[in-house]
Amino acid sequence: MVAYSGGLDSHVLLHALAQRRVAAGFSLRAAHIHHGLQPAADAWARHCEEICVGLGVSCVVERIRVDGVAEEGMEAAARRARYACLAKLLEPGEALLTAHHQDDQAETVLLQLLRGTGVHGLAGMPALTPFAAGFHARPLLTFPRIELERYARTQNLSWIEDPSNRTLEISRNLLRHGVMPVLRERWPTAGRQLAQAARHAAEAASLLDELAQADLAACAEDDKLTVSALKRLPSPRQRNVLRYWIRARGFRVPSTKQIELLQAQLAGEPRTRHAAIRWRGAELRRYRDSLVLRAITPPATGTGAVPWDGTRPLPLPSIGRRLRLSPVQGRGLARARVNGAIYSVRFRQGGETCRLPGRTHHHKLKKLLQEAGVPPWERAQLPLLFVNGEIAAIGDRWVCEPFAAKPDEPGWVVVLEQITPEGKL
Repeated sequence: MVAYSGGLDSHVLLHALAQRRVAAGFSLRAAHIHHGLQPAADAWARHCEEICVGLGVSCVVERIRVDGVAEEGMEAAARRARYACLAKLLEPGEALLTAHHQDDQAETVLLQLLRGTGVHGLAGMPALTPFAAGFHARPLLTFPRIELERYARTQNLSWIEDPSNRTLEISRNLLRHGVMPVLRERWPTAGRQLAQAARHAAEAASLLDELAQADLAACAEDDKLTVSALKRLPSPRQRNVLRYWIRARGFRVPSTKQIELLQAQLAGEPRTRHAAIRWRGAELRRYRDSLVLRAITPPATGTGAVPWDGTRPLPLPSIGRRLRLSPVQGRGLARARVNGAIYSVRFRQGGETCRLPGRTHHHKLKKLLQEAGVPPWERAQLPLLFVNGEIAAIGDRWVCEPFAAKPDEPGWVVVLEQITPEGKL
C-alpha cells in the first residue's frame, strides 16, 4: 500500500511500482489521506483517484480530522493523524510504502542535530521498520530528489504542488529551501553525506541497544526495573538502558533533562523514594526498589457499582482496561457459587475487607495491597468484583471467601486486559 499524497515523490513511487508489479508478481494499492487543511483538498483527492484509475491501481481516500494542533503544532499533529489512519488501513503482513528520499533523510538529520538529539535520532528514518499489522518501507531513501524529478519529467507525470511546502515557518521547509541550497553550493554532495552520517549513527545506535539489552537483563524484573541494580551502572549506561526500555515498551522517550532529573531523584534516597517524572502520555514512578513505567490515565471515576452479566468482557475505560472471566480448574471463583448470580464492579472507596482462602480473619484491602507491594497509584485503579452484593474478587489478584474454588472444583479467574486505543503508534 502506497501512501499517495499526489505530490511528485509519491507519484514517482506509485508509478514505478505500477510498471513493475506484473513482472514482479506483487499486488499494489494506494491510500490518499484527506486532511482537509487546504482549500484544494477535495480536488487533490479527485486527482489521486484519476491517476490511480489510469494506472489500474485501486485507491482509497480517507478523510481525517487533525486534533492536538495547539499541543503539537500543525505539522506534527497532521503526521500523527495521518499515520494513525494508515495503520488502520494496513492489512496483516502488508507493507506501507512511503516516498521519503535521500534529501528528506538529510533534512531529518539536520533537524535532529538542531534538537540536540542522540544517535537514535541522528539515525534518521529507517528503510524498514515494523508498523501496525505489517511493516513500513521507504524504498527511495538512497535516491536524491533530483533523480525523482528526472524520472517524473521522463514519464510525463503530473503531480500536486502543496503550497504549504513553501511555508518557511515550518522548520523542515526552512532547511529545504533556505539552508540546504547554501550547503550544496559549498558541498555539492551534502545531502548524500548527511544521509551517510545517518547510517553511521544507526550502527552506533544498534551497538548501544545491544549494550542496553545486556544491562536490562540485569536490571529488569517482570515489567519493572530494579532501582538498586540500575544504580550500580555508570550514569551514561543508566540513561541508555532507560531510553531503550521506554522505547521497547512503545512510549516516546523523555528528554535528557527529564531523565537526568530522575537520576538525581534516585540518587537522593531515602527522601525521594517516590521519585517520578512525567512526559507526554507516560510516567516513570518509583515504589520501594522498583521503577514502574505506565501510561498516564485519569483517576478511576464513579463510586457507583456497574452491573455486569459476566458473560462478555466489561470495558473499564477510566483505567484503560477490560475485565472478563476465563474458565479454569481448581482456582479462581467457584462456578457453583457464582453462576447465575448478580455481578457488579466498582472501584475502592475505602474500608473494604476480604478474607483470603486459608486465613481465619478478614483484612482491610489497604493492608493486603501494602503487603503485596502494590504501588499506591495502582490501588485506586484496581476493580472490585461483587457477587450478590458481596466482595468476591480484588481485581485479578485475589478471590475472597466464600467464593474461592476448591482444588477439585471448576472455577473462573478474573482477567484484566489492556485496551489498546485504535490507531496508537
